[in-house]
Amino acid sequence: MPWIPTVPEGEADGILRREYEAALKRAGKIFHIVSIQSLRPRVLRASIGLYQALMIEEGALPRWVRELLAVVVSRANECHY
Repeated sequence: MPWIPTVPEGEADGILRREYEAALKRAGKIFHIVSIQSLRPRVLRASIGLYQALMIEEGALPRWVRELLAVVVSRANECHY
């Protein structure tokens, strides 16, 4: 299994600390998809913004369809995420 260094929650500061706090508010935990981007907090912030724009904000497709499409694509790519 690959190993990528991450910044632990207790060592986060600045932008990363705010992103970790927001992640805890949203989900009650910091998922790996968030912590794996911890070395580049601005990229993490942009990534979360993109996800929210695509999956949460109003769009042509209902959210459940967008979520379903994400699951189907992940399955087709053999990605457990």
